[in-house]
Amino acid sequence: MTAPEGGTTRAPETTGEDRPATGERTAARPARRGPADPVRALMHRHQKLCAHAVDALEIAAGLEAHGVTDRTAARFRHRDVFSLAEELYARVPRAEQGTREAGGGRGRGWGGRCGAALQLLPGAVCGATVAALASVGQAAGPASRTAVGAAGVVLLTLAVRLAVRSGPLRARHHGAGSRTAGLWICWTAGYAVFGDRLLAELLAGGPDLPYAHPRPAVATAVALSFAVLPAAGCAHWFAVRGRRGLAASRGLGELAARTRPLLLAATALFLGALVALLLGAGAVFGSGGAAAVAAAAALGVLLFLARLLAVHGFPEAAAAGLASAAALEALALALVLSARLPGLAPLVVPVEALTAPAGPAAVPAVACTAAALGLLVYGLRALTGACAHSPGPAGPARPPGP
Repeated sequence: MTAPEGGTTRAPETTGEDRPATGERTAARPARRGPADPVRALMHRHQKLCAHAVDALEIAAGLEAHGVTDRTAARFRHRDVFSLAEELYARVPRAEQGTREAGGGRGRGWGGRCGAALQLLPGAVCGATVAALASVGQAAGPASRTAVGAAGVVLLTLAVRLAVRSGPLRARHHGAGSRTAGLWICWTAGYAVFGDRLLAELLAGGPDLPYAHPRPAVATAVALSFAVLPAAGCAHWFAVRGRRGLAASRGLGELAARTRPLLLAATALFLGALVALLLGAGAVFGSGGAAAVAAAAALGVLLFLARLLAVHGFPEAAAAGLASAAALEALALALVLSARLPGLAPLVVPVEALTAPAGPAAVPAVACTAAALGLLVYGLRALTGACAHSPGPAGPARPPGP
């Protein structure tokens, strides 16, 4: 075989059939371990959440609600939940109906003058009821006073219900906790108005029959009714700044560090406003002493924290806190009554030891303070997650994992 002119040897020509196919060359390469696109499975799993989200922050909140943490995001090759949510938001097409109520996002508005008027309505109704009872006076029979008082209670209940169903105090989810919370609120509020006098009479061996017309704690009732307005203002303040913290944070740890001081500040602001209302109402209608003010303030903070948790997606925890306070108050009454049975006299000793220094108001003060501290500790963990500040995730929120 002779070489061509020029002294170069030309390689033998190959046809297309002689060349190895592209698929064969690819198959010859070693396969990579793990999926080439680990996020794709997550996209299919949370398709509805991603398609209807209005921004990446809502996807981050939904992922966290389903238990996805920064540690989980690392398995999908992302530094945290936020960066994972940004990729999901960029890759999943938006649904046509994606413009759902997202504009409402909780905390973006208060409803203007109409919203503030609704928050003032309970205080106005309570004040009108007190004025009506005063105008009726003792000249009217007990039946008339009872009828006026009952009508006032019904109207006050409706006013409070209307105030918490709009604006910053409107709850996101209505579960089993929401249905039972109303019962515990009625008990704790009723005890704040009538419980101290009832416990004092039980400790004294009464009440004597026929039972006299109960004398309510007017100052406490009026102050708590007007406290709905500052509660709404503090809830709005917390929601707005929590939403801003969510937008500015680049990780769950940073979000928690931003949100914890906000919760403490909102609680302190509400407590200050409530104490001012209690002192003002006590100056007008008469105060039951420092213990009564402390008990009413503890109840107000308990109700505020419970509503804040319900607003941000934790109604079960809110109901549990209210139920614990109601149970402690009911236990005190039950111990005093049970001590009247033969051989059970020692049961009253704890209640007497608690009420001896500060009076009957010490019972609700201790019960509501303990429950409020429990909700505050829970809130410092639950209200620092992204799911607590999203415009509206698909399901009830859950506290962030450890």
